[in-house]
Amino acid sequence: MADDILPLSSAFKDATEAEWLAAVEKALKGKGIDTITRVTADGLKVHPLYRESDFPSATDPLGTPGAAPYLRGPTAAPDAWLPWDIRQAFTHPDPATTNAEILRDLERGVSSVELTLDPAGENGVQILSLADLQATLAGVDASIATIALDPVDEPGFVAAGLVATWAEDAADPAALKLAFNLDPLGALARTGTLAASLDDTFAALADTLARLAPFTGASLMRIDARMVHEAGGSDAQELGALIASAVDTLRRLPDADLTALAPRIGFTLALDANYGLGVAKLRAARRLWARCLELLDVTPVPMRIQATTSARMLTRYDAWTNMLRCTTAAFAGAIGGADIVTVRPFNSALGVPEELGRRIARNTQIIAMEESQLGRVADPAGGAWFTETFAEDLAKAAWEEFQNIEREGGYATSLLSGAFQDRVITVRDARAKDIAKRKVPITGVTEYPTLDAIDAPISDAATPRPAPAAPAPALTCTPLAPVHLAAPFESLRDTAAAAKKAPTIFLATLGPVAEHSARADFARNLFAAGGLAAKEPPVAPKTASELASAFKASGCHIVVLCGSDTRYPDEAEAAATALKAAGARHVWLAGKFEAPGIDSNIFMGCDVLHTLKLAHAELGLSQ
Repeated sequence: MADDILPLSSAFKDATEAEWLAAVEKALKGKGIDTITRVTADGLKVHPLYRESDFPSATDPLGTPGAAPYLRGPTAAPDAWLPWDIRQAFTHPDPATTNAEILRDLERGVSSVELTLDPAGENGVQILSLADLQATLAGVDASIATIALDPVDEPGFVAAGLVATWAEDAADPAALKLAFNLDPLGALARTGTLAASLDDTFAALADTLARLAPFTGASLMRIDARMVHEAGGSDAQELGALIASAVDTLRRLPDADLTALAPRIGFTLALDANYGLGVAKLRAARRLWARCLELLDVTPVPMRIQATTSARMLTRYDAWTNMLRCTTAAFAGAIGGADIVTVRPFNSALGVPEELGRRIARNTQIIAMEESQLGRVADPAGGAWFTETFAEDLAKAAWEEFQNIEREGGYATSLLSGAFQDRVITVRDARAKDIAKRKVPITGVTEYPTLDAIDAPISDAATPRPAPAAPAPALTCTPLAPVHLAAPFESLRDTAAAAKKAPTIFLATLGPVAEHSARADFARNLFAAGGLAAKEPPVAPKTASELASAFKASGCHIVVLCGSDTRYPDEAEAAATALKAAGARHVWLAGKFEAPGIDSNIFMGCDVLHTLKLAHAELGLSQ
C-alpha cells in the first residue's frame, strides 16, 4: 500500500549513482565531484555527497533520544508546548527600561530572561546595588520564567550574590528557576583578568556554590565557549575549549560531588549562518561531554546546551540581512537539539537594540516553533549521513584540541601562557584573508552592497552612571577579544560615508553592452563594498578619445576598464593611455589582461580589501 502513495518518482527513469556522478562531472566540465569539496577552518572536508557507508551507525550506535548517554538529546518526546527555551538577552543599561522590556517580552512569547550585566553600563544592564536588581526584576516571577545571569566582566560571584539576596525571601527558593551561570575560566578567557589567584578564585566559587544550596532547582555553573567563536576561532577550537574549560573547572573543585553537580551545569555555544555545520557542532558537543563523564566515572546525564546566534557574523551595513543570518542560526539550534536558544536582535551590531530588534528576535523563534513545527520531532537530524559523519569528524578534531590544551597544563594554564589564543589568532587571520578576497562572502557588505540602504533603528540608550573602580587584577592574560567579520570593509564604508562629496569610480566600458555588462557589474559591486559609487558614460564611447572625454566630464579621479578578453588586446592600452592623459590617477582593468597604462587588475579571487584601500588612498580618503 505504501508503495502506491504519492509515486512522485514514477515519471522519472531510475538512475544509478554512477550515472548521477557522470551528470555532475559533465556540469563541472570534467573537473570531477571532488573539486567542489569544501574545507573548513579546521581542515575538515565537507563532501558534496555522503552515503550510508560513511557513517556505519549499525556498528557505532548512538542510542535513542532520551536514553543514556544522551547523544541524541535529553528526551524521547519534546515538550508539546515549549520544545526549547526561548531565552532573550537584555542589554539596556537602565534598570527601569530593562524591566519594561522584560515584562513586554515575557508577555509576547519569551520564556526566560538573560540579564547581560555590566557595572560600567557600556555592554549591559548597569546593576550596582540590590535596589537596581529589584527595579530590573520588578513584577518578574522567577517560579515561572527562568532568570539567567550573563556577567560581562567577572566570574559571576557578585551577580549571584545579589540574585541570591533578592530571592532569599521567596516562599520556596527551591521552586525558583534561576541560572546563576558561574564561570571563572570563561571570565578569564573573555576579559583576560581575574581579581584573585586561581586557587582563591575557585575557593570563592566553592563558597558561592555552598551559599546557593537552598536553590535546589537552579542551574549553578555555565561553561561558555562563545568567546572563542567571537574571537575568530574555529568550531573545533570552540568545542575543545568548551570541554577543556569544563574539565579544568571540575578539577579545581576537588571536594565537589560531581554526580550532583553535573546536571546543574549549562554549556553555551555560538551558531552562525552555516546551519549544517551548526547542527553538527551541537551533536559533536554531546559526544564530547558524554566521553568526559565516562572518563570522570560520573553517571551519564543530558548535556544542557544554550545556543546563541553569532555576534561576529552580524553586520552594521545592510543590517536587515542579519534577520536571515539569525533565522538560519536559530534553525540550526532547533534542529540540533539545543535546550535553550538565544537569538541576537538583528540591529545589535549597531548599538542597544530597541523594540523592533527584540520583537524580530523572539518572533524568529516563535515562528520556528509554532508555525514551522521544528520542535515536534525528537532529534530530527538523527541518522542523516552528512550530519552524523561530520559531527564525528568535528568531535575528533575538537578532542585533539582538548588534548593540546591538556598537554599545556589545562585550560587556565593555556590561557595564561597565551598558547591557546595564538592558535585562535592563526585561524582568525586566515579567515580574514579569505574575507578580504571574498572567498568567504558577506552578503550586503562584500557582496551585493547597497549604498543607499535604509538604516536600522536602535535604542536611545541612557548615559550610564559612574561605575565603581575595579580592583587591580591578580591574574592577566591576552583576552579572546571579539571581532566582527565585516569590520575591515565597514570601516572603509564609514570613511566613504563621511566624505564631503560622495566618492566615485568611473567605469570605462569597451564595446557593446553584451560584452562589457558582466565585468561592469562585477566592478560596480566590488568598489561599492568600499563605499564607492560607479559612474558610466551616458553614451557608449566608440573611441579612446571619446572614452577619455566621458571620464573627464564625470568628475571622477579613478577608473576601471571593463570589456571582454577578446577586445582588450586591441583597445585596452590605447584606452588606458587616453584616460591617464585625461587625468586618471589610477587605472584598473576588470580581468587579468596587462598592458602599459594599466596600474592594477581586479578579478575573482583578487585581494578586494587591498584594492579598496588603494582606491581610498588615490581619492585622498583617510580613516
